[in-house]
Amino acid sequence: MVDSQAQSAVVNHVYQQYKISERRACELIQIPRSTHRYEKVEDKDKEIKSKLREIAFKRKAFGYRRLHILLQRKGVKINHKKTYRLYKEDRLNLRIKGKNKRYRNTERRSIEIPKRPNQKWAMDFMTDSLTNGKKLRAFNILDIFSRECPIIEIGTSMPSLKVIETLDMLALERGLPEVIKVDNGPEYTSEAIRKWANEKGITLEYISPGRPMENGHIESFNGKFREECLNQNAFRTMQEAKNIIEEWRVDYNEFRPHSALGYKAPAEFLRELSR
Repeated sequence: MVDSQAQSAVVNHVYQQYKISERRACELIQIPRSTHRYEKVEDKDKEIKSKLREIAFKRKAFGYRRLHILLQRKGVKINHKKTYRLYKEDRLNLRIKGKNKRYRNTERRSIEIPKRPNQKWAMDFMTDSLTNGKKLRAFNILDIFSRECPIIEIGTSMPSLKVIETLDMLALERGLPEVIKVDNGPEYTSEAIRKWANEKGITLEYISPGRPMENGHIESFNGKFREECLNQNAFRTMQEAKNIIEEWRVDYNEFRPHSALGYKAPAEFLRELSR
């Protein structure tokens, strides 16, 4: 079957060659006049789509809301509805797996909400591996108020003494919080870290055994870290892992929009708070 452009070319040839009307030529070729007269319209959103694809390629785990914020930061004047339409048209949308329903305990523990930065931290460990199969462990710390991540310490193992060493280093840089929320892992329940916390006047707030959702802020951070960094990279060496993870941590603090902060990055949120 001949495409519409070829048919239109035949129409032009017929009515010019035989001096008949355009209408009559279209009837002979059996092509609608609207098809013959159609001119391809340049996509006015081409440049915006290009920028959106560029950002989405770099930020594979971002949904349209965060991509929308990053588009605006690039100076693109666009509302969220149009961003969503272009996001869907280019099939950039993420496939989100449904979660199985689980039993919920109706008993709730009172949660003290921090009112300023550096008041309450949350800590947790994550595990990954290098391409050669060697184990990699990440020690994550999060400021619950500002959602800032002061450090992600990387190593092959992370005993209590290494945890204490990392916290002492942070104490020199920014001070220590009043409360640190942790799970019941041996690194946090050891006599060494309990003694350290007592000497520093810090309360270790332990979650209920088997209830990681009670430390939801760090669990949420861990999910982002896993999805946006660990799952996106294959680390060949420990040093490469440290470099890439530190680059992600800085980006998380300085640029990544955070929904709980009104889609501001933690650093931006803290700057506005200090004004």
